[in-house]
Amino acid sequence: MGLERIRPGTPARRILGLFALWAAGAALAADAPYSPHAGATHATSVYWGDTHVHSSWSPDAGGSGNRRIGPDEAYRFARGETITGHAGQPVALRRPLDFLVLADHSEALGLFPLLQERDATLLATPNGKRWAALLEQGRWGEVGLDFALGLSTGRNPFGTPEAKAAIARTVWDRVVANADRYDQPGVFSAFIGYEWSSMPDGANLHRIVVFRDGAERARQVVPFSSVDSEDPEDLWRYLADYEAKTGGNALAIPHNSNLSAGRMFERADFRGAPMTRGYAEERRRWEPVVEVTQIKGDSEAAPKLSPDDEFADFGTWDGGRGMAPDGKHEDWMYEGEYVRPALGNGLALGRALGVNPFELGMIGSTDSHTGFATADDDDFWGKFSSNEPPVRMLDGSWASFDVPPDSELYQRMRALSGPDMPDQSATWSLVASGYAAVWARENTREAIFDAIERRETYATTGPRITLRYFGGWDFAAADAQRPDLARTGYAKGVPMGGTLGPRPEGGAPGFLVAAVRDPEGANLDRIQVIKLWIDAGGQRRERIFDAAVSGARAIGADGRCRAPVGSTVDVASASYSNTIGAAQLAAVWRDPDFDPERPAAYYVRVLQIPTPHWTTYDAARLGSALPERAPRALQERAYSSPIWYTPAAPKAS
Repeated sequence: MGLERIRPGTPARRILGLFALWAAGAALAADAPYSPHAGATHATSVYWGDTHVHSSWSPDAGGSGNRRIGPDEAYRFARGETITGHAGQPVALRRPLDFLVLADHSEALGLFPLLQERDATLLATPNGKRWAALLEQGRWGEVGLDFALGLSTGRNPFGTPEAKAAIARTVWDRVVANADRYDQPGVFSAFIGYEWSSMPDGANLHRIVVFRDGAERARQVVPFSSVDSEDPEDLWRYLADYEAKTGGNALAIPHNSNLSAGRMFERADFRGAPMTRGYAEERRRWEPVVEVTQIKGDSEAAPKLSPDDEFADFGTWDGGRGMAPDGKHEDWMYEGEYVRPALGNGLALGRALGVNPFELGMIGSTDSHTGFATADDDDFWGKFSSNEPPVRMLDGSWASFDVPPDSELYQRMRALSGPDMPDQSATWSLVASGYAAVWARENTREAIFDAIERRETYATTGPRITLRYFGGWDFAAADAQRPDLARTGYAKGVPMGGTLGPRPEGGAPGFLVAAVRDPEGANLDRIQVIKLWIDAGGQRRERIFDAAVSGARAIGADGRCRAPVGSTVDVASASYSNTIGAAQLAAVWRDPDFDPERPAAYYVRVLQIPTPHWTTYDAARLGSALPERAPRALQERAYSSPIWYTPAAPKAS
């Protein structure tokens, strides 16, 4: 309002008051915006996804019963549509996912569709002709098993490099087009990707390759497979070449380190040579996160490594030597298989090499070969389509193929899942897990990819627990009760996946953490902080602290609450109630034993109250007997990406 427009007779006091308000507003606008959210750039929303789903286009999926859940059905299912399974059952997620990486194996990608189409290039190869004949006889399983068992040989299944390249080009163009067709920025992100399935001597060194880009860039390459090379360094070179050629971005996500026969996190390169700084830099550059939990077991921790951790034995698969058909697991392998020791060993390597190769964030995903991204115990559709309910046998092999009993392939299959193999060969040992949670500002390929690169991610074993986690030097206890907790966390510290800033004189790090239960799931038991550090002798150390617990239980002087939360699980009815636990927990936890001279990593584990295991739901719904060793209940969980502390370099004298 200008002064020249003041009406005659307006009281002078009112005129001056309005002018003063206008002047104050102008001054405020000049100094800072009134809205506290204006100009904010931090992540505001959590997005849920699965970075590891296989459709019928993966040869092992097609060979183990997946005849019709292809890319279209997998994307539609993840977006919330109801799809019909192989047993005629309707299947749907309780809630749609926000993003998906359809990661079919690059080795013989699209084999079954091409065989069904009688692709001329494929049928001109010796294997293609033989596989087509088997398919005509309905012997899908023999084709799939031949592929799966051949992975460890590194052979080219298509005979010549030219045939392999032509087949890869045909299929990859379709893969790229499928993802672009289902990508809907702001609603659902369909990433272009695939799985690289290196498996030397049965050691699982698999990675998921994810592209940030769309068809225009991704189509300029074809997938790199373990037939090209089993060495991760060669995969990283492929990623570097892709970025240089296209101007795009890509990354790799290791998974099933628990089945790597000690090799995923070994302190050497692929050939056994000591790790160098260059190797460490490449590994950290291309592999920012690890898939810490999935159907073939949980890779966070193991009882053998952490005997004082009563929650370490969750979905443990440690009976066999990786995925080899023969050979037993040996104790020395644990150190190179689980994420917790890797985080600690990475600190020591970082100090020795100047770069930490295992600076890993955490995500979960399913590795479903059914095309169904299901990670809920009360709605679990198995690893392979041959294990879909209601036909699965809880005591049978988890990998079922339709192979004639008198064939050589059948004998090889029995070697994989026969009576001499440990528990992991049984269907009941599968883990209904997991999902990737990503903090970003919008649901787009670019925003979600960037969040994964900066490790602002966490894993859950299925429940959609909301988890915020920050580290800093200035958090106060009252910050845990603030309604703008996240805004406070970003203002005072760094989020999960970050590195603490410079240490103030005499300071010890504090961590602000808050968790809210899945709104359609179970209450929370506790929040824990797991600390990894390197002691004065250069040895990896770990310690678990309870930061917040539900109910009236107390945390002792040792930082632990030893009283269990209890259980409301009724096995007969496969039910539970939320009469125990808490809907949300929050705390500021400060490291009581902080040594500023020692590098450290801190990550959060959130535990739910006990709920029924998926086999318990099966028994109640299908009337099947529960295997003797199958868990009746479990405590689902979330794992945050760590926050790291690195001591300042000594000042030059």
